[in-house]
Amino acid sequence: MDTIKKYKIFNRDMMKCLAIFIMFWGHLIGWVIMDRYDGDVTKYYELPLWELILIYTSLFCPPVMFFFIADGYKYTRDRKKYAKRLFIFACIAQPFDWLCCHKAFGWWHTNVIFTLFFGLLALMAWESRFRLWQRIGLILLCMGTTAAIQSDWFIFGILYILLIHGFREKPKVRCITYFGLSALYFGLNLLSLGKVPTVPLLAEIATMFLMFVAAYLCMTVFYNGKKGRHPEFAKWFFYIFYPLHYFIIWIVENIVNR
Repeated sequence: MDTIKKYKIFNRDMMKCLAIFIMFWGHLIGWVIMDRYDGDVTKYYELPLWELILIYTSLFCPPVMFFFIADGYKYTRDRKKYAKRLFIFACIAQPFDWLCCHKAFGWWHTNVIFTLFFGLLALMAWESRFRLWQRIGLILLCMGTTAAIQSDWFIFGILYILLIHGFREKPKVRCITYFGLSALYFGLNLLSLGKVPTVPLLAEIATMFLMFVAAYLCMTVFYNGKKGRHPEFAKWFFYIFYPLHYFIIWIVENIVNR
């Protein structure tokens, strides 16, 4: 037991800081390059492999955020207030998301906080006292909404949140379903074989999958389940940083590419 405990070196705030730090640099490099190519994501495959790999290391962040939505559902004192806060900051972040993403994904694309919000609603629906068919219907409604508004990770984000929560006490099942879902999601990229260069595509898929492996290890092996020293400050910092990091990237884009 002591051997296991010595590996649990990350508290909640350290985990989130690590995730957003990796996200920021991946997004910064990726979106600055994408702006240079007027939002044409296929140009990524013409980049040197090290740049492509560095961009996709940003995918360490999403599973960490999915994990903390499931964790937050369990430990928050007021789930309705938590959901309201997510929705408000999703709306605040949207104009900043458009600054960087509209060229690639269009104005109908919405940011990942909407996915986190609907993921939390899906958890609330699943744990409610409604009948099974009603709970399933509400979850499908949440998934359908994320697909309709094209929020990042949409259906898959909600599935990750649900399985992380649902199999919390069954680590083997959680591990199998987590990596099975990851293999399905990233495997869909293989549909682009023949349309884009093969080696960069395979490097992209491998990097994304490895980031999900690294995130899972951090969540299950290195996370100690404790808050940081300043939880109230950290909570608002993470909400504010998401739209702020897009604003910073937009400024860098305009300096570098204009």
